[in-house]
Amino acid sequence: MVGNLIRYGYVPFLLVGVNGAGIALVAAGASKGWLLALLGAAVAASFAAERLLPYAVEWNAPMADRRRDVVHAVVNEALILASVAALPVLASVVTVVDVWPSSWPFALQVLSAVLVADAGITLVHFASHKVGLLWRFHAVHHSVKRFYGFNGLMKHPLHQSVELAAGVAPLLVAGMPVDVAAALSLTVAVQLLLQHSNADYRVGPLRYVLSLNEGHRFHHLKWAGVGDVNFGLFTLVWDRMLGTYCFDPGRRFSSADLGIAAKPGYPSGYLAQLSEPFRERGACTSGTGDG
Repeated sequence: MVGNLIRYGYVPFLLVGVNGAGIALVAAGASKGWLLALLGAAVAASFAAERLLPYAVEWNAPMADRRRDVVHAVVNEALILASVAALPVLASVVTVVDVWPSSWPFALQVLSAVLVADAGITLVHFASHKVGLLWRFHAVHHSVKRFYGFNGLMKHPLHQSVELAAGVAPLLVAGMPVDVAAALSLTVAVQLLLQHSNADYRVGPLRYVLSLNEGHRFHHLKWAGVGDVNFGLFTLVWDRMLGTYCFDPGRRFSSADLGIAAKPGYPSGYLAQLSEPFRERGACTSGTGDG
């Protein structure tokens, strides 16, 4: 019973329950601190689901990466929160024309922001596998040797900042309110947990539309070109348009499939990962395996 509850209830709990609660609280004027509490609940649910119903049992065991991944998560989530806090100042500078649909129901405003952000973040993600300079920084994310929830925030902070800017800039130009940005930040964090989760959950036909763990595992295949698929953060719509959608329901994954084939010894420490893109040996041309 517990297994089936997780298999079919975990995604709705996070995607609808946690996000929905965050949207409702922000719309009601509650403190933004509640969003942090909801994020904490989402992280706890993620770890519980991965241990009670893992896709790969071995991915629940640390590979000398636990402290590093926690630091990545704290730093990168703090950057997201700081960007939300700075939004009033940013909006006063970059808002070109205030055409934000403020009359729409709040939930619909957030959904619209999600779809716009998905486009910008996905396109930068795609470019990060094609442009050498971007790949230097994005390689940090692809150096993982196990696939679990915290991988989503295991990114070089400069690369995350570029992705975030691409996703949010069009929204700022249109006059996105702070409350919408706050709710959007929660949806991004929740999506990253779901997308990289080690939980063996099921979403039925939605796996062909939403960018969740079944499809995103293909993106982390370590060979050059092979992993250049399924770039979407929230949806797979842009991948279908770009011709980068890939899915095989019979494929199984292990740690031997993950990482960067051309750089099996990629630094694993936090500070070493921050500095690697600036080193000559950190140069890459493009794709997940080129070096």
